[in-house]
Amino acid sequence: MAQRCEICGKGPMTGHTVSHAHNVRNRRWLPNLQRVRALVDGRPQQIRVCTECIRSGRVVKAPRVH
Repeated sequence: MAQRCEICGKGPMTGHTVSHAHNVRNRRWLPNLQRVRALVDGRPQQIRVCTECIRSGRVVKAPRVH
């Protein structure tokens, strides 16, 4: 499954881990994705979104039905 936010499209970033001795290794920074029940086109659906989208209000959560 792709590590990509379904709202903003944020994905993995790449770079290097640099030690004190300047040994350089490749690494990836992954977005903080959460599985959320949200309203998509007026219907509840499970989507994977980053926490930045959840906190900013770009995601409308679906109400729980008991």
